[in-house]
Amino acid sequence: MNVHVPTFPLAGDDKTTADFQGLIRKIQRREAVIGVIGMGYVGLPLSDAFCSAGFRVIGFDLDDARLTSLNRGASYLSHFADARVAAMRDRGFSVTGAPDVLSRADAVLICVPTPITSHNAPDLSHVVEAAETLAAVLRPDQLVVLESTTFPGAATEVLKPILERSGLRAGVDFALAYSPEREDPGNQAFTTTSTPKIVGADSEVERRAACALYDAVTITVPVSDMRTAEAVKLTENVFRFVNIALVNELKVSFDALGIDIWEVIHAAQTKPFGYMPFFPGPGVGGHCIPVDPFYLAWRAKAEGAALKMVELAGEISQAMPRRVVDKTLRALAERGRSPIGVHVLIVGVAYKRNIDDTRETPARDIIEILRSHGARVSYHDPLAAELMVGDTLMQSVELGRDALAGFDCAIVVTDHDALDYERLARETPLVIDTRNAMAGVDPALAGKIVKA
Repeated sequence: MNVHVPTFPLAGDDKTTADFQGLIRKIQRREAVIGVIGMGYVGLPLSDAFCSAGFRVIGFDLDDARLTSLNRGASYLSHFADARVAAMRDRGFSVTGAPDVLSRADAVLICVPTPITSHNAPDLSHVVEAAETLAAVLRPDQLVVLESTTFPGAATEVLKPILERSGLRAGVDFALAYSPEREDPGNQAFTTTSTPKIVGADSEVERRAACALYDAVTITVPVSDMRTAEAVKLTENVFRFVNIALVNELKVSFDALGIDIWEVIHAAQTKPFGYMPFFPGPGVGGHCIPVDPFYLAWRAKAEGAALKMVELAGEISQAMPRRVVDKTLRALAERGRSPIGVHVLIVGVAYKRNIDDTRETPARDIIEILRSHGARVSYHDPLAAELMVGDTLMQSVELGRDALAGFDCAIVVTDHDALDYERLARETPLVIDTRNAMAGVDPALAGKIVKA
């Protein structure tokens, strides 16, 4: 992979006096201790990458269940095998909920959630909590890197002032940088170590220290400052957000015209230039795509600018679960069924195939809308055993012999590879397919399948 790696001169008003050469040498010799705050979908793979590169890694988390699991060498993520945790432990990896341990780390990477509020405004409460925890034990010559997605300016305006309450100054006493995570859970082709890392800092010396750290595990792509790095992350996800909304809108229009959107996409992607395939679905899920664009929209609005395409894409994506339900109710009505009392099986509730992550999954909205129409709803997901829907904790039902006969309809929301779609079509009276998962089933069963 050829990546252009630019250099940036110090700004004329830069007051940095540190060079952090001692820290950089420790990193280059693999003598630096790495602290990772947040042992979730980002922090755990990142810890693994640094363990594999020969560093001693300390994981910090306040979730007792996670700490217990990791301390006994077990993973709580379906796509992250127990063997990887065991190998990390063999390399000296440890986890703790004691903040004092973070003072032993030479570099501390903050990997905590950054959700949005019910009004689509940024919620940086986890970043603030992590910063306050770290500020209490921060020492000179540490490197602090924020990996959580934020709006442009958050690292400078929110994180930096909290850390400087310690009495230490960023760029003088400790180094501060922003390097957005690029995790794609379950993706076997692109991992933490095979995906280039954006690195932004507000001085050359801080950027040099952060690049030295990430150079140990992957290719680094430095940018001029933290705001630019924050913007890079948001640009990547806004691109996906808008294009997913576009293809969902095309699906609605093509459906009205009697055209199969899936056939159109598969044909269009044969063009070797000028086109990139995006696929429709029941809505967008996960921590990044349905959340990050609103960070940028919120920031832009605060500065008097408007991101109309992002706002429109949000409206389209948020409307998709209701469209799935509407199509389901129409299909039931055509078969003489009222939604009241009908038993619907949601097939797959993770936000994407082959993982157990249910963050922001459209399955929740689909379930709640179906219930509002009087339907009884169950779900089956071989990877996600439990799902909170409102105040209700749902559990995945087993699909043993004759189990499907008890359902009036099934809606494929997540197309896990482990699911038996042929059986689903054969034993269920009606299947609503939001993922084109039924494309390979017996054509004789096509009359039971409705694409949504």
